Order: sequence, then structure tokens, then C-alpha cells
Amino acid sequence: MGPDPRGARELGRRGERLAADYLRRRGYRVLGAGFLARRGEIDLVCRHGDRLVLVEVKTRSSGAFGTSSESVGGRKRRALNAAAAEYRALAGWRGPIDFAVVAIDGDGQPELIEDPF
Repeated sequence: MGPDPRGARELGRRGERLAADYLRRRGYRVLGAGFLARRGEIDLVCRHGDRLVLVEVKTRSSGAFGTSSESVGGRKRRALNAAAAEYRALAGWRGPIDFAVVAIDGDGQPELIEDPF
């Protein structure tokens, strides 16, 4: 039997909630979640000081297929850049945009990776 898509979705939603709480404790202001663009999704849209930070949340229940942070490769980076351009246009944001990854592996402890690309 293959993986349970409902279980994966719930794991992802739980990871996004954990990541948002973690980022708030680190001084980020979470503006929104789940921005759907034509070529991708931005998990969390945050402000940190004068910067807009688009956050990819990667949650893995085990390390069987590598760590969460290892799962953000070139294809995901291109999709995030395209989604960022779309977000910029729709929101009218003129300032800098940064990227971050919050990786949550089996231990449930978030790890923030700023400027991952």
C-alpha cells in the first residue's frame, strides 16, 4: 500500500502550525499561510523587520527518505521564485523578499534555515 495522502496533508498542516508558532517566538510576524500561486504554494508569508520572508515548511515523520531540509531542491526553488514574483505583483510589495525553510523532522523540533538558496 502507498502513503496515505490524508496523513501526509495532516502532517503538513501540523508542521505549518508548529513552524508559525516557532517563527513568532523568533520575532517574525506571520501574515498568512497557504498562498496558492499558479506555479507553486507559499506555506507561510511573514514579516521580519522591514523584510518580507516567504517560508517553505518541510515536515518529515522519519529520516527514511532524507531530512526535511534536504528535500528543498532546484525544482522547489524555481517554484518558490515564481510564486514570490506572483505574490509581489498581487500584494504590491516593493521591498526585499527573503526566503527561509523551517525543517521539522521526526523529533518535532523546528530548525530555521534562513537564505537557503
